[in-house]
Amino acid sequence: MATFLQSTIDKGSDILQDFLCSTCQDKKLDKMADFYCETCVKFYCGKCIGMHSQLFVKHAPYGRGDLKKWPVAKQVEDFLLKCDVHKDKNLELFCDNHIELCCTNCAILNHR
Repeated sequence: MATFLQSTIDKGSDILQDFLCSTCQDKKLDKMADFYCETCVKFYCGKCIGMHSQLFVKHAPYGRGDLKKWPVAKQVEDFLLKCDVHKDKNLELFCDNHIELCCTNCAILNHR
């Protein structure tokens, strides 16, 4: 399963880390991933990709240069779909007048 490190901004840091190495995370280490293997559906750091490549010669992992081929993490998707005002509501509607997405509460309160 793909793993995404929750925003460190929430923890008071200005640094946002994205994907974590799946193997390192199993060892309770937070090491940023540099590769994604679509066949394994896992992320690997520079150190762990070496062993992966030896074991799975026919797998073709994508590096950071091919980031567009990496999956969007569920946490990122959930974050992007949440209303900024009503954190417990998903963005479900589009206001043509304001040209923005909004939740049902915002639609009732601020949009026609």
